[in-house]
Amino acid sequence: MHEPGHPDGQANSQGPIRRAAGALEAEILGILRTAMGPLSPGEVRDRITAGEQRELSYSTVVTIMSRLHDKGLLARQRARRGFSYTAVDEASLAANRMSSALGSGIDRGAVLSRFVSGLSGRDARLLRSLLANARDSSADKAGEPRERD
Repeated sequence: MHEPGHPDGQANSQGPIRRAAGALEAEILGILRTAMGPLSPGEVRDRITAGEQRELSYSTVVTIMSRLHDKGLLARQRARRGFSYTAVDEASLAANRMSSALGSGIDRGAVLSRFVSGLSGRDARLLRSLLANARDSSADKAGEPRERD
């Protein structure tokens, strides 16, 4: 008996062929990263199963997308009775991880000091510039005079 899509053409004696762990998550993230806008789980499912002979359950896609959202890898917004999702960009992911590390109850000063001491000169200059711009922007919004260094 031959099973379509099975690498060696043989039926799997343990049931339907399964993706490797994390493969479906990676596939969903790839689809959402290349999408031109938010997608619903149904739209993602349609893109995954396009050209495949086997079916993928809608509830499986919803579960994986919910888990990716819980991990901070997807953003979601209400769309009719459900949600539509977009991939979170890499810069936002890194910023969220840094914020989590600072908010974890560890000595914030020590964490920031070690982070800054590991920066290259170029990155340190960029960080100083970003901090100055953030300070100036905050002062502009509050109507306060700008500080001079």
